[in-house]
Amino acid sequence: MSVFNQSRSTVIRLIIAGVFVVMLAQLINLQLFSNKYQALAFNNAVYPKVKYPDRGIIYDRKGKAILNNTIMYDLEVTPTQIKGVDTTYLCQLLDIDTAEFRKRVITAIIKNGRYRPSIFEDLLPPQVHARLEENIYKFPGFALVERPVRTYPFNAAAHIMGYIGEADSGNIKRSDGFYRLGDYVGKTGLESFYERVLMGRRGVEYMIKDNKNRLVGKYEEGAFDTAAIAGRNLRTYIDIEVQQLAEKLMQGKVGAAVAIEPKTGGIIAMVSGPNFDPNMLTGPEKQQNFNKLFLDVSSPLLNRAIKGQYPPGSTFKPLGALVALDEGIITPSFGIGCSGAYYGCARPVKCTHNNPGHAANLRLAIANSCNSYFTHIYRLSVDANRHGGVKKGYQKWKGYMNNFDLGVRVGVDLPSEDKGNIPDSSVYNKVYRNSWSSCTNLTLGIGQDMMLATPLQLANSMCIIANKGYYFTPHFVEKIDEETPEDTIMNAFRKKHSPLTSISDDAYEAVMAGMQDVVEIGTARMAQLPGINVCAKTGTAENYRVIDGKRTKLKDNSVFVCFAPRENPKIAIAVIVENAGYGGTWAGPIAALMMEKYLNDTLRPERVKEVERIASTDLMPSWIIREQYKADSTRAWNWFKRTNDTSVIRKFMRKHSATPDSLKRYKDEKPSPAPRPETRTTRTGIEAILPQQQKIKSTSV
Repeated sequence: MSVFNQSRSTVIRLIIAGVFVVMLAQLINLQLFSNKYQALAFNNAVYPKVKYPDRGIIYDRKGKAILNNTIMYDLEVTPTQIKGVDTTYLCQLLDIDTAEFRKRVITAIIKNGRYRPSIFEDLLPPQVHARLEENIYKFPGFALVERPVRTYPFNAAAHIMGYIGEADSGNIKRSDGFYRLGDYVGKTGLESFYERVLMGRRGVEYMIKDNKNRLVGKYEEGAFDTAAIAGRNLRTYIDIEVQQLAEKLMQGKVGAAVAIEPKTGGIIAMVSGPNFDPNMLTGPEKQQNFNKLFLDVSSPLLNRAIKGQYPPGSTFKPLGALVALDEGIITPSFGIGCSGAYYGCARPVKCTHNNPGHAANLRLAIANSCNSYFTHIYRLSVDANRHGGVKKGYQKWKGYMNNFDLGVRVGVDLPSEDKGNIPDSSVYNKVYRNSWSSCTNLTLGIGQDMMLATPLQLANSMCIIANKGYYFTPHFVEKIDEETPEDTIMNAFRKKHSPLTSISDDAYEAVMAGMQDVVEIGTARMAQLPGINVCAKTGTAENYRVIDGKRTKLKDNSVFVCFAPRENPKIAIAVIVENAGYGGTWAGPIAALMMEKYLNDTLRPERVKEVERIASTDLMPSWIIREQYKADSTRAWNWFKRTNDTSVIRKFMRKHSATPDSLKRYKDEKPSPAPRPETRTTRTGIEAILPQQQKIKSTSV
């Protein structure tokens, strides 16, 4: 053999030896060091079945579960494991088409990768789950996973409880990866505020799969399984029977009612109208129901108890009296002569009384709700010489209002609370070009002008009066099961606030005496309870709204506040019913029934009839019919312009087929545009379930 051939032979041998060494090294690597194929083999043979934890249960003050759990099933998909799936049959079972099938798989890959399970369809109806369970082995890559689902045994407290939904990218990012796709998180209400307490911790159960993708047993006898840890329970101050009663009374009405236990700040009931059944936002039809609620112009998703902003009207007068008493501007014996209006400024402020002596002292002025009296003492308060001018005097007065928790967020254990409005002097400087006086905003003394308050704030202000100057931040949750020192979320609600204890007991007693007279001889006699001294104040607040581009005066809002018993207050209530007239006509009776039910744990037989009368009365504003018609028609037309699809227009026409009859009530009652009033209209953003929604809110000035 030539030298050349020997050299070439050696090279070939070396190449073969090198390849062999590489193969041997790779084999050793795969066998001893690499986990790649081991993981693939493991994934082919073992299915990690996620065990979602039960969320914590929420109980009322008597130990009744008002928010509980039941079990439903999700269908999960792991895209890389989809092999030989009978797509047509699966689509038939799920009632979707193949295009939707492909879209969901692609979405799962984009959101969660090919190798991780994602939700393909959540909360399967029982009949669909049953069919899938029998045939799941035919669909490699798909698995059924248990999902604890919320249920509301009393069909009540929707705005309080809130709802849960699948974690989105924002939830996952903010949790530093604790949440992942498929997890459910609290979106609103107590579900959101106490998410860390209620959520629990997911577990994993490793199951062996056979060659037909069927789960046939536990992997390694469960040695690697981790148990799901249930969330902890919440014990609340809510009285579910009072809550149900309040919701019934607010049927067919726009507004809110809030009841608080003054000594603790515990919220007994909170209702926003229009309301909805919380079970609508759980189960397989939750998205369809959510869309329906969201498109309703009456805004049933909006919690008006913490988001609705209203002029308090005459219900504010006890607070104005306390400020004047504390400042030494008046004494309980201070009185004025009122002939039916206040003429101290260029524009008169009318009174509902003109009989002599109806404002001869503070007690009579409160009992008779004299506008002249409270307008006058407001001006005296802000114009006092010691303040050094009206602007400084007004800022001192505003400070009192903030101490009553008006114009600031109360801090309730619900997300998205609004703070109402007690304008700063800078606002008046801007609006009136730095030239204004106490006559400019004199109707602040009777709870109007730019003043706005939420029903929760009004109820809390009654707690402050009932407690003679102190309060606890209003909250629903009394305690957390198995509470630990790390549960600092509760600390804020156990701190006693005493911003107004400097006001003398004599001042509080003088105001309480006037409020008791309102019930015994004044406009709140419907709130009398046998053997119980009730303190209350009615209010009637002007109400404006932009309709068809015009600022329109609507029927006044009915407002009522109260607490009882006077000697040892156990409940404080605020009720607002929009477009319902006098405070004693609708808001007062609603509050009185709630109060009686809570204090006596029952209603007198004749009062049961009153419940039915109020519940059956429809006070929904007539403008809602018109606005719903406009909103539906606009959506239908916009959809047609974008897609050339007339289906939405046809649906709209079917819905409003009785348009002339539907609109007759609106046309008959449609109020005329308001004259140029002593008011202004402001636009305020609102948050219900979604923050994008906007609404025009009118405020009296």
